[in-house]
Amino acid sequence: MKRWFIGGLFCMLMFGFPLTLMAEDYLAQADTLYDQGGIENILKSIPLYIKAVEANPNSYEANWKCARAYRDYGDEAKTQNIEGWKEICKKYGKEGMKYAEKAMELEPNKVEGNFWYGCCVGVYSDGVSILTAIREGLKGKTQKGFEKSYNADKMYEDGGPMIALGRFWSVLPWPMKKNKKALEYLREALKYFPDNPETQVYLAEVLIDEGEKDEAKTWLEKAAKGDEKYYSDRAKELLANMK
Repeated sequence: MKRWFIGGLFCMLMFGFPLTLMAEDYLAQADTLYDQGGIENILKSIPLYIKAVEANPNSYEANWKCARAYRDYGDEAKTQNIEGWKEICKKYGKEGMKYAEKAMELEPNKVEGNFWYGCCVGVYSDGVSILTAIREGLKGKTQKGFEKSYNADKMYEDGGPMIALGRFWSVLPWPMKKNKKALEYLREALKYFPDNPETQVYLAEVLIDEGEKDEAKTWLEKAAKGDEKYYSDRAKELLANMK
């Protein structure tokens, strides 16, 4: 009986059934931590997402969620101004890109892999500069990823693809920068989610660049009253510079 059990277990391992169960277990544990919020929980979730991917490399969900956790940790490090945040953004953005790329290979037209790939590039760019990211050939793939995510589900993550495309076109250096496109996407996002301070700040920055300071001031005053400190502080800084 013992020999049968060992043989049966070996066969199950060969066919991957326990590995699939392990992947689901790791994924559930990682989700629990991630969903609790907070930078420390996001960081703790990453090794579990990695284990889920290792147990089931072709899991679309595990790969895109791993990318999301890497991106969010880098983004939180930046917005909280943690010491060494640029190096964190560089490292975690680059690692996240790998998992997002795998997700994109598995499901080329789904929203999550494409969206989080672009977001990981954004965090990586925060660490190394936009010009460096462009020199590394990341512009085209990022644009394609955000556009695919927009076409798949522009309402994902409270309008994330709309916000991302608006930000994408506004931060590129000339002559790639396209403020008209940026304004279209950001205004669309605010049509659906009018109280998002991040979008309000991004739109105001483009409006200032276009010389539309009165409208920019209106959006900044709203963002300054918001409950997201990073964007509230940024709005106040921009308002002060307009005086």
